[in-house]
Amino acid sequence: MKTIIYLTLFLVITFCGCKKDNVEQSHLYTKDKLIGTSQKGPFVNGASLTMFELDANFGQTGKSFNTQILDNSGAFEISNISLVSNYAKLKADGFYFNEVSNANSQAPITLYALSDLSNKSTVNINILTSLEVSRIEYLIGNGLNFTDAKKQAQREILTIFSIKKSDIVESELLNISQNGDDNAILLAVAIIMQGYRTESELSQLLGDINTDIRTDGVLNSQSLGTSLINDVRLMNLADIRTHIENKYQVLGVSATIPDFEKYIHLFLDSTNYTFNNFIQYPYIINAEENLLKDSSFFVTNGIQYSVGAFLPFGTSLKVVSKPTPGYGWSNGNIGYYLGLNVGWTYNNYYPDSLVFTANGINQTIYVPVMLMAPTSSDFVIYENNAVIPTRIRTFVY
Repeated sequence: MKTIIYLTLFLVITFCGCKKDNVEQSHLYTKDKLIGTSQKGPFVNGASLTMFELDANFGQTGKSFNTQILDNSGAFEISNISLVSNYAKLKADGFYFNEVSNANSQAPITLYALSDLSNKSTVNINILTSLEVSRIEYLIGNGLNFTDAKKQAQREILTIFSIKKSDIVESELLNISQNGDDNAILLAVAIIMQGYRTESELSQLLGDINTDIRTDGVLNSQSLGTSLINDVRLMNLADIRTHIENKYQVLGVSATIPDFEKYIHLFLDSTNYTFNNFIQYPYIINAEENLLKDSSFFVTNGIQYSVGAFLPFGTSLKVVSKPTPGYGWSNGNIGYYLGLNVGWTYNNYYPDSLVFTANGINQTIYVPVMLMAPTSSDFVIYENNAVIPTRIRTFVY
């Protein structure tokens, strides 16, 4: 009888001990509050924020914490955190301020971060944290510990943008509104990634780069590399700085925008990616031969032509139409159909010149013109705010 009692008592104690261990294992990591900022530019008020619990093998347990961005600076807060490990995956989904277009986005995007919450009270979500996630998960799945995987993924991503900085802090500690080289790197990468893209195009670019670098950490796609340099080469960085500074001023946030320009210039000067976002001069525009096309051709008296081009986002074009030196324009020997103009802004200084200008928004621009003898006309072409003419086209009638 005593044996039965002792055995029963042992089982009760063992069961209670196991139950206590399970409780302790399910609360390995607790924190009263975690704060952070979600930025591409800053996410706007109402964007959603989710933190997913990860187990010791970095798999999602199904438990999550949901909140919203608190204001238009992208700030968020998660309270009463209890996790089975100190690792978590965060996701921000919503609209954001686009520093290139100087307006809030027209559609939401989703950014991620993967972080060790040990000794952290702040975790930010941004372009760099989002670019890292897939690569970190792959490295961990192949035996690397979290710390080394995080450092390696960050280093590999910075290499895409021609940046080498061994002492940069973890990406989730960076903030585009604060001074310092590390924050400048984040902002530079955010601007390069944004380019003149729509939200869906930015999301696709993020996904395509993540897929490309996931297994080897190298951006192998030349077309993706080209897409990174195409837009940023045409950007007015002074305008972008003004956009960001004005935005934080309106928000009432004391911000010191870091020197992102030097890292963009470093990328432009160092990258091996090929720029191909050139202004195009189609042979035919609106069923008419284009006087600005690259190839030479003869013009015919009394035939209607076009003066036009295709302008990618960020490009600009100025064409000065004027008499060739030694010639003059008499009444009726050159005629622009200005009422049929598409996309040009023009200033009429006839008989000295007509000046046509346009900024690129991925559109074809043109104006019909008819040429009559006898005269000769120059078309002086300035691409992308050039001071010296890109080329000159001369026609004799």
